[in-house]
Amino acid sequence: MTKVIGLTGGIGSGKTTIANFFKEMGVPVYIADDEAKKVMQSESIVKEIKTAFGGELFENYILNRAKLAEIVFNNAAELAKLNAIVHPAVKKDFEIWLLKQKKYQYVVYEAAILFESGRYKDCDVIVTVTAPEEIRIERVLKRDNTTREQVLSRMKMQWNDEKRISLSNFVINNSNLKIAKEEVVKILKILNIKQNQS
Repeated sequence: MTKVIGLTGGIGSGKTTIANFFKEMGVPVYIADDEAKKVMQSESIVKEIKTAFGGELFENYILNRAKLAEIVFNNAAELAKLNAIVHPAVKKDFEIWLLKQKKYQYVVYEAAILFESGRYKDCDVIVTVTAPEEIRIERVLKRDNTTREQVLSRMKMQWNDEKRISLSNFVINNSNLKIAKEEVVKILKILNIKQNQS
């Protein structure tokens, strides 16, 4: 049976970079945030979002993601409301995807809020990606059209590294890409040894 490696880390930690390293090593990767964007375009989810947050978030039937982010990232109750709509749909989508990966020993499920959503319980192994806070802030400012304050407020909405690490099997410090890639190789070696023994 295919085992699931849960890959997580705070905003700006470089989870996607690490996910791509796994992909390079031949491990199929499911990026939950990317798939959530697709799921949110489906008719049934659009209907639910309209009901929960109002039609003014849509322009020509297209969801204004920036407007929605403004609402949810400053309000835990609104974020919970959105997650209650999107998470079950992403979970279903992942289960369908997983069925198509039967020939693989492991797959990676990459999600920013793996712990917060409770999805970590569905993973066999958990890898947390970390990086110093300043590096993370710089990365997000370069990547997104946002402010330092917005990045910090999003960080506050997520679990901190200590809490994540306490529930993880492996930790990758993603300050140096060369070393981070070596860590991925090391993890896969350990997992293959364990798999062969079971």
